[in-house]
Amino acid sequence: MATRLPDPLNRRHLLEKDLPEAKALAVAEGYLAEGRLVESLAFLSKAGATEKLRELRDQAVQEGDVFLLRETSLALEVGIDGETWKRTAQAAEAKGLALYAEEARRQSEAAGA
Repeated sequence: MATRLPDPLNRRHLLEKDLPEAKALAVAEGYLAEGRLVESLAFLSKAGATEKLRELRDQAVQEGDVFLLRETSLALEVGIDGETWKRTAQAAEAKGLALYAEEARRQSEAAGA
């Protein structure tokens, strides 16, 4: 049975209270099943699902998704090196995501890559 996703107010309440890891993971998986990756991140963090967060971070690089890369990196509490930015820029450019490609290139240069 699929987990029913919370409405915005209940989502906030769930995030503010102590939530069992299993429940947090179930909510995160519900969001992931609907392709709502960014909304899943807070629940993945609450669930301690670092492996899934790493997978999403890798996916962000492969898809050139600068926003998802930043958010997953924040959730994992890891930095983003210049090479990762460079790969993200290349992927974004290949997908025609000009603004993401430009931002990733700018970050890559700032990181010295």
